[in-house]
Amino acid sequence: MRFAALLASALTLSVPAAAGPAEDRWMAHVKVLADDDMEGRLAGSAGYDRAAAYVAAEYRKLGLLPGGSNGFYQPVPLKEQSLDLPASRLALVGAAGELPLALGEQVLPGTRVPQLPEAFEAPLVFLGNGLHLPEAGHDDFAGLDLKGRIVVTLGGGPRALSGALKSHARSAEFWPALERAGAIGVVTLADPRQMDIPWERQKLFAATPGMRLADPALNDAKRPFFTASFSPAEAELLFRESGHSFADLLAIADKGGALPRLELKQKLKGRIVAHDRAFSSPNVVGLLPGRDPKLKGEYVVLTAHLDHIGVDRPVKGDAIYNGAMDNASGIASMIESGRALKAARPGRSVLLVAVTAEEKGLLGSRYFAERPTVPAGAIVANLNMDMYLPLWPFTHVTALGAEESTLGPLSAEVAAKLGVMQVPDDAPERNLFVRSDQYSFVRTGVPALALKFAASTPEQQAIQKAWLTERYHAPSDDLKQPIEPGYATAFNRYLVKLIEAVANAPERPGWREGSFFQRFERKVGE
Repeated sequence: MRFAALLASALTLSVPAAAGPAEDRWMAHVKVLADDDMEGRLAGSAGYDRAAAYVAAEYRKLGLLPGGSNGFYQPVPLKEQSLDLPASRLALVGAAGELPLALGEQVLPGTRVPQLPEAFEAPLVFLGNGLHLPEAGHDDFAGLDLKGRIVVTLGGGPRALSGALKSHARSAEFWPALERAGAIGVVTLADPRQMDIPWERQKLFAATPGMRLADPALNDAKRPFFTASFSPAEAELLFRESGHSFADLLAIADKGGALPRLELKQKLKGRIVAHDRAFSSPNVVGLLPGRDPKLKGEYVVLTAHLDHIGVDRPVKGDAIYNGAMDNASGIASMIESGRALKAARPGRSVLLVAVTAEEKGLLGSRYFAERPTVPAGAIVANLNMDMYLPLWPFTHVTALGAEESTLGPLSAEVAAKLGVMQVPDDAPERNLFVRSDQYSFVRTGVPALALKFAASTPEQQAIQKAWLTERYHAPSDDLKQPIEPGYATAFNRYLVKLIEAVANAPERPGWREGSFFQRFERKVGE
């Protein structure tokens, strides 16, 4: 059953009461932000700027104060990297000779990390999951000579490691470890059963430019690397002379085991031609001052990303990637939460931050977390909404990061009072913990959660899977899809109550003892 049919079935099970003003307001924001006029809200585009102006105007209507470095705006300096695929080349070199690889078909070169500017021919090494976690007793880099080599990694990791820890290792820890080991590149493989976007749709973005922060100090990769993703259907080519198969490695991964490290006995040869362009795109920041004289100097940060994919390769004749669920829905909830919080007047101050360039690697949130417009040590918590998917009645919530800080139990308590059950992430291998903007705050020591509807029944799981397969990062995430505002406004009530609970608590949220992420904690006043 396809997504529309699945969702229509779900809507008949529990249709909320007739839409009221709260539902109408939420839906009105989504309609504006996901309209074709916004041209998919790509960071740096005229459509994004129109969307940013809309959010700033809504903040002003609510009576929020400007919280940016330039009124409601915080400009984020960025660099865009474009690939010249026709001028680029790539081949596998082994005992059987040289095998050319089809760029944009078999291999998708990366665009977020600066590509090597020169031609290369480097041995390939399979590095398992590529996790550098010596403190947790797991280090795929240990004892290997990677100087001048290109590593091949498979997403995920052993079941013994938490999803948050594996995700962190694949992000913040990975690039410094790769650089220290002397490697010159990485080829990433995915388990085809864990992919949100099928390879056939990923190929549509082969020539789409990527972005990074203009300040090199804010990027994890400090120097150029060759980076690419390899088609899972073609991955056996990488292992053809190793004495092992990709299928065997997937079987180990499926059982949650530790993967071996292998010399692949082939080289990767080629050159990727890339060009850079500098520009900026703003975060949009509204400030609601706290009412408590002792607490108003501390800040709860609510985030949702405003950007989406923009205008790109057409699918079924439609080239505008509107991003209704991803993430006009989250921005709409943030605006409406600001309305409720203005009336409630919580003790701590609240910052509403619509961030840019999330789709390009959490860049706007990384910039704000590292260069906040308020004292960094005064930020006590971050709550984030990214594609929270109100596709069925709001009875279960997942708070990514709940196990790491006191925000987790607090969220569960707030949810329970509303008749909602908080449940763990049921798909940690999707690496959602590092794929959303709360992770930028975690890395600066701020306890944070990303909040999503949890699929609690087989039917809901089927709806979620169908939505991801058919609509995630596709033009069909638009206003033509079935949308039920009542589900979103039920989520908004929980969100507002959670923000109030954090903002009114006498004590700041803290990391749980033993949390890996406690090491990033900033001291008050820093």
